[in-house]
Amino acid sequence: MNVNDPQIATAFQEWMQIRKQELDQSLLELLPPADTRPSVVHEAMRYACLNGGKRLRGILTLGFCECFGNAKNRAMKPAAALEIFHASTLIHDDLPCMDDDAIRRGKPSTHIQFGEANALLAGNALLTLALGWMAETAVPLPHPPGMLVSELARAGGSEGVIGGQIEDLEAETAPPDEDRLIYIHTEKTARLIACACRSGAICGGACAAKVDRAGSFGMNLGMAFQILDDILDCTQSTEQLGKPAHSDEENDKMTSVSLWGLEGSRSKAAAYTQKALDDLEALDQPTEMLEALTRWLLDREM
Repeated sequence: MNVNDPQIATAFQEWMQIRKQELDQSLLELLPPADTRPSVVHEAMRYACLNGGKRLRGILTLGFCECFGNAKNRAMKPAAALEIFHASTLIHDDLPCMDDDAIRRGKPSTHIQFGEANALLAGNALLTLALGWMAETAVPLPHPPGMLVSELARAGGSEGVIGGQIEDLEAETAPPDEDRLIYIHTEKTARLIACACRSGAICGGACAAKVDRAGSFGMNLGMAFQILDDILDCTQSTEQLGKPAHSDEENDKMTSVSLWGLEGSRSKAAAYTQKALDDLEALDQPTEMLEALTRWLLDREM
């Protein structure tokens, strides 16, 4: 697929815009109202979740449900769950005890706006709510009823996002280590993206082998996405990023650029992107929009 073709590019942009709008509307409706007691935590939850963002994880969930021939509405609540879970990780990531970032998506981080304690509790509440939304979603056979909850719990736990965050913190000031960096990228970023893809495939009624292939795509896409994120941290401004630029270097974080350099990192991102495209081809499903999304993410920087 040539994503530079004007017709394809227009169709893809419309596809992305519609799904983002639908996700934004679902989050507006599903999140507890801001005036629900205790209002401060619900205000903080809505602030963190409705503060912009690409909605990548949610769109992937909807996209994989669609590519297996089912209405995307079947996957809307899981897609929203992935988005609020991701928001919870960003709240915690920005805390002074973690990365200590004051800006997120061009606005004050949640702990700056609402205080550290309220931000911490809002993040915990979003995590719990995400699992609840997964539990409320019926999945088609042959998948067991609790499969979506299990998928998110595994992706977000100590052998997933939390494990990646712990090693990310431990790697600060440590000498470059490729094995450790790949672990951090895999668990902190790619695991949740893979969960989004698997969840969409599950909602779409895919067989176990195709759910696994969707997960493989998500892992490869997630690796490319994080490598590009490392590159962008070095090459773009705070205004462009919507968060502090060059913060990885200032915090002595182990990143793709510190290990492989800019050109080496670009090469790695391109290689993971090609693996993701190969996964889509192997699915033998109508994946045109997912392919366009994959190429678009690589083109963010290259």
